[in-house]
Amino acid sequence: MDTPLDIMAIMRRLPHRYPFLLIDRVLTIVPGESIVALKNVSMNEPFFQGHFPSQPVMPGVLIVEAMAQAGGVLASATRGTEQADAVIYFMGMDHVRFRRPVVPGDQLILEARILKMRSKVAKMAGRALVGDQLVAEAELMASFGEGAESA
Repeated sequence: MDTPLDIMAIMRRLPHRYPFLLIDRVLTIVPGESIVALKNVSMNEPFFQGHFPSQPVMPGVLIVEAMAQAGGVLASATRGTEQADAVIYFMGMDHVRFRRPVVPGDQLILEARILKMRSKVAKMAGRALVGDQLVAEAELMASFGEGAESA
């Protein structure tokens, strides 16, 4: 599916909301394969108040979370509508590396591709870029829980 997803479509697929929804748009998604999403990094982000006031840098853990959220949208699209209400939980990360800081004004491009997909667990490779520069990479794992109506 090359049709981009706007913020409303993203919010239908993820439970996150401001200030923790960290993707603004999905540029491309191929269910079962890959996703490319973006996050516009603004000085108005609440974490910049303390990280760091004199030299704002996006926390690495939030870059990984943004990759995981893009992966969550991909996993949701891969599972399809029959389990659309299942909550996706971030459960692990391996081989995490940070290459350069992300600062206000950057546009963070988030890529994820599925490595393995099981009925309850997905393993994905994630990358975060600013322009053509790699800023972070990681292997991510997510599990599927019960939907809100089932709980």
